Amino acid sequence: MRAGYPDFRLGTVLATSFTGTLSERHGNAVERIPTPQRLVDWLTVSGLAVDSCTPAQLDLARELRESIHAAATAAAVQDALPASAVQVINDCSAQGRAAAILTPEGKRQWRLSSASRVEDALGVIAADAISIIAGERDGKLALCASPTCQAAFFDTSQSRTRKWCDMNTCGNRQKKARFNANQRKNPRSAE
Repeated sequence: MRAGYPDFRLGTVLATSFTGTLSERHGNAVERIPTPQRLVDWLTVSGLAVDSCTPAQLDLARELRESIHAAATAAAVQDALPASAVQVINDCSAQGRAAAILTPEGKRQWRLSSASRVEDALGVIAADAISIIAGERDGKLALCASPTCQAAFFDTSQSRTRKWCDMNTCGNRQKKARFNANQRKNPRSAE
């Protein structure tokens, strides 16, 4: 990762990992794609390598990210999907020109157009969001239990009762806070 930027929080679900490029939305927000080059970096590590990114494309990516977050959050709490978010997701999906290809190892990989446009990569992310929000995949949309995060994530655990978007960040932070609070209440329990 490039020095001076926060690490990416990569998950196994493309669309919700993309929404994670802005974390701690209800606390001290952390923007993980502050520059066009950082978006190129994120797309590369996510298997959607592009040649370059303009400031306008970064703005479009952020608009898609926020639209996916809004729609996924609404779906997780079983509210109506915001029409403006649905429109952005649909527009990005329709504008992309990517193709799913099968690798010799039997894995799906995305091939972007020969120009490797950011719009093609965003189309893949939008299509992934559509499949999740539409309920086409095995899992459940949920919201992170961290009061400062509340990110929408796709829970594929067997019981579908996961509480945190990421156990290594939000989960550990909440468990540590609960432990410290218990230690203050019962100082002798640590002896």
